[in-house]
Amino acid sequence: MGDYPCPELGGQTPLQAAHIPNMRRLTAAGESRMVQTVPLAGLAPGSDVANMNLLGYDAEENYTGRAPIEAAGANIPLRDDDVAYRCNLVTVQDGRMTDYSADHITSEEARPLIEAVQAELGGNGLTFHAGVQYRHLLVWSRGPLAVECQPPHDMADQPVANYLPQGERAAEVRVLMERSQAMLRDHPVNRARVAAGKLPATQIWLWGQGRALKLKTYQELYGLRGGVISAVDLVRGLGRLAGLHPLLVPGVTGLIDTNYAGKVQAALDVLTKDDFVFLHVEAPDECGHGGDARKKTQSIELFDQRIVGPVWRELERRGQPYRLILCMDHRTPCATRGHTRDPVPMVKLDGPVGTVSREAPFDETIHGGVAQCRGHEWVRELLRPH
Repeated sequence: MGDYPCPELGGQTPLQAAHIPNMRRLTAAGESRMVQTVPLAGLAPGSDVANMNLLGYDAEENYTGRAPIEAAGANIPLRDDDVAYRCNLVTVQDGRMTDYSADHITSEEARPLIEAVQAELGGNGLTFHAGVQYRHLLVWSRGPLAVECQPPHDMADQPVANYLPQGERAAEVRVLMERSQAMLRDHPVNRARVAAGKLPATQIWLWGQGRALKLKTYQELYGLRGGVISAVDLVRGLGRLAGLHPLLVPGVTGLIDTNYAGKVQAALDVLTKDDFVFLHVEAPDECGHGGDARKKTQSIELFDQRIVGPVWRELERRGQPYRLILCMDHRTPCATRGHTRDPVPMVKLDGPVGTVSREAPFDETIHGGVAQCRGHEWVRELLRPH
């Protein structure tokens, strides 16, 4: 949700411009900090690193790559010599990254494309797995690990020649990406998309590689059991690795049209029998990548109205002690359309608190916008038995 001031919003960030009474009342009643969810150096400001820190794990100690986390989320086992790669379906036109998501291709359209890629490029230790929308995986036995690969969402409208894989065995990765172009060009799915005025998926883009990741579980660290709810394999994977149960909610999309009510109900159901739930909404991030400040503002308002409000009201209605944490993984500024490592606001509220009428800012200026701690450190403090 985090951003920079946007000219189209009168110099406000989407968080500042949005009508978010629930988040602002929660901030007024709780304790807030600016936290550094991404290390200041060494690791890229991705959702993998940031969400790992939000769950209380030090990414600098544990991180092995993004794709292994997504493999865990998709329940794809990795052997010790396997290297998992994130495999985006993207649109490259005139040598530029036109769309990192192939115009938000649907899962139903993407599956036959990835099956075609597997039929043509798979085998000999390479297995392509269909995922959600544009997000897919390649598991490569004894695959190249030390290649420098760039995430496609960080190169919007840029010449892809400047971002091709580099380093040891990079040529093998490039060949797969290049060979996918010819086979996808005339695929029936792409022909239908072009006829409907949509962008085609012109090729695969490989990145985020790594070997299998192992984490201590929440039960081991905090004595907590619970679940994780998200539309994306990345967050579900982190949850599974943390020993949390990933819940699949029908109708979740990762976009502004996701099933908010279904996510809320699933989260509240978890809390009737377990101790903890991590509820994740992807839409503000996608709007930031799209560079649409007004739509991002709308996505934040929907999060406030359909997630924060209903969850908080039900926790209060139940009348039992609870701890509610409101946070974001990283900023995705509309101006840059990519992730940054700027600190982000986080709020903790211990309830019940009764009716709260006061409001306080929940945005990038809390405490002057200066990070007060590393994200995983405060999360660990908040989750330890007390």
